[in-house]
Amino acid sequence: LAGCLEWVKRQLFRVGEDWYFLFILGVLMATISFTMDIIVARLYAAHTWLYREIGDIGVLKYLSWTLYPTALAAFSTGFSQSITPHSGGSGIPELKTILMGVVLEDYLAIQNFGAKVVGLTCTLTCGSTLFLGKVGPYVHLSAMAAAYLGKMRTTVTREYENKFKQHEMLVAAQAVGVATVFGAPISGVLFSIEVMSSHFAVRDYWRGFFAATCGAFMFRLLAVFNSEQETIAAVFKSDLKIDFPFDLLETFFFLILGIICGIVACAYLFCQRWMMVAVKKNRLTAKLLATDKPVYTVLVVLLLASITFPPGLGQFMASRLTMKEYLTSLFDNRTWGSLAPNASGVAKPGELWQEWDHPSATIYGTLAFFLLMKFWMLILATTLPLPAGYFMPIFIYGAAIGRLLGEVVALLFPEGLHSEGPPRPIIPAGYA
Repeated sequence: LAGCLEWVKRQLFRVGEDWYFLFILGVLMATISFTMDIIVARLYAAHTWLYREIGDIGVLKYLSWTLYPTALAAFSTGFSQSITPHSGGSGIPELKTILMGVVLEDYLAIQNFGAKVVGLTCTLTCGSTLFLGKVGPYVHLSAMAAAYLGKMRTTVTREYENKFKQHEMLVAAQAVGVATVFGAPISGVLFSIEVMSSHFAVRDYWRGFFAATCGAFMFRLLAVFNSEQETIAAVFKSDLKIDFPFDLLETFFFLILGIICGIVACAYLFCQRWMMVAVKKNRLTAKLLATDKPVYTVLVVLLLASITFPPGLGQFMASRLTMKEYLTSLFDNRTWGSLAPNASGVAKPGELWQEWDHPSATIYGTLAFFLLMKFWMLILATTLPLPAGYFMPIFIYGAAIGRLLGEVVALLFPEGLHSEGPPRPIIPAGYA
């Protein structure tokens, strides 16, 4: 029997044992990602139900809206920081440092994995109140799982720990982390090449693509098994039904959109750097971050939740939408500017775009107010010492900029732009 098992092991490992562990990594991270999404959706639904069923008493509605995310964020900070201080933030800068050859063992420790999973789940349940995402921490989680599987591999194969093999697993883990959040393996590999690695070997490309494909396929397959979808589909899909989504003349406006996004990105980085320095230099905030991190989290989240309170300023920011619903609504194929004037005859109850339509502010006013407020609110949220990602908010922010520009172009050219042939309407979803 022992000889038979040894023969089977030799046959299985003939292609290289790395591929089996990469497959396990992809399936494992896809399962964890899907489970986290289900838990977050259930907890967020509970918050929505509580806010809806509590009645029309203003004080109770305010408390139900603010205390729920505040308690979750405080628990996220307290729980993760009590286990390991390395669980806060996204983990991307530390991973880039590790991939450059600097040894930071504490950031890949297995106890950090549990702390980050629980903390990130609580952070995501806060929804658009905190306006934070999942990508960065999940890439860090994938790297920790890869490091642990690497140690298991050395145990199974009875080999010495190989630093090159460990590096290959970590590079593949970056791709898996993105692929199991968005269901996009090619984007995951491009992320690992462009963002994470200063030097990228071709052999790492194939390992990353294989692991990311396994993870993305499993992530979307679980949605089908859970009866969320009839078949495998994109997480965020657009619905551009016309043959020509944009005319050649619109390239000028896309150029303007790129310039605007570049300027806003530079301003964001400058202000975020200034905010981080200011928080560390201020006597009160520096003391809270050094000794009472949950207290600092409570104060910041309470402020953000109060601003996003739907009967208050939140009604001009579509604050009742989740992070996923933000992108889904901004990718709407219709032109909101033409829908809003006759919304009573066109709109169906519960459509997401109606959250952006306010009688006294119009579509353009709510989008502009959203961009103005979320700019500094996101910068403030990045100072929180809890597991959180900063890529998803930037995606939504960029989609909102594109949507606003697209709606303005559609307003200026109601008949559309055309260089030749019949006029084609402006599609704001393409700008988003």
